[in-house]
Amino acid sequence: MRTAQDALRLHRWDVTPAEARALQLEWSGRVERRDRIGRIRRVAGTDVAFDPPGRPTWRSGEAVAGVVVFLYPGGEELERATARVPVTFPYVPGLLSFREIPALLDAFGRLRQAPDLIFCDGQGYAHPRRFGLASHLGVLLDAPTIGCAKSRLIGEHVEPGQRAGAWAPLVDAGERIGAALRTRATARPIYVSTGHRVSLERAIALTMEMCDGRRIPVPTRVADRCVAQAKREGSMAEERSGRSR
Repeated sequence: MRTAQDALRLHRWDVTPAEARALQLEWSGRVERRDRIGRIRRVAGTDVAFDPPGRPTWRSGEAVAGVVVFLYPGGEELERATARVPVTFPYVPGLLSFREIPALLDAFGRLRQAPDLIFCDGQGYAHPRRFGLASHLGVLLDAPTIGCAKSRLIGEHVEPGQRAGAWAPLVDAGERIGAALRTRATARPIYVSTGHRVSLERAIALTMEMCDGRRIPVPTRVADRCVAQAKREGSMAEERSGRSR
């Protein structure tokens, strides 16, 4: 796994949306969709939110990233790291990785131990240019990643069976790009796709392993809570600073 500092230097970040799309098309060829994982001892979940919430305008607000690392198997939390980074890229559907990854790499740089597998709250291969956030992050870090999105970005699928673990292929332009996975019986499916160095079948199996009876897998669910806490603490610190002036 590359260091976060090395990953951040692999391509420019001061790009236009058109340049970002071109980079996605170029780098999508680097995505490995076969298993190259090795022994898994630690898994991480990631999430990013924005402060202020919603869709900050160009170069406004901060991206708040969280990475939580768990023992595998077992699920014991080992450590967590957060980072707040100014937003430098506009909100453009399909280009969210350019807003979120700089903050994620900052958070990864604060970890004491690198994870062997990363679950991302977002798309991987299930993306218009086959290079969503999970794939982008995985290629940059040269690490196995899985995209676990709560909603569908592109593609069509039939309704999977109602039991936990049932899934249906997510298909776009005749290509299987991911899966609609029922992680809990009768709950709405989530959308799983290869990020990097993980096959779709293995990604589905690993996602189910990390579920505890709830719809969202433990790593990304806990990362979401971690980010929410970091946002609250940042707002409280800013409020205290304002009162002291």
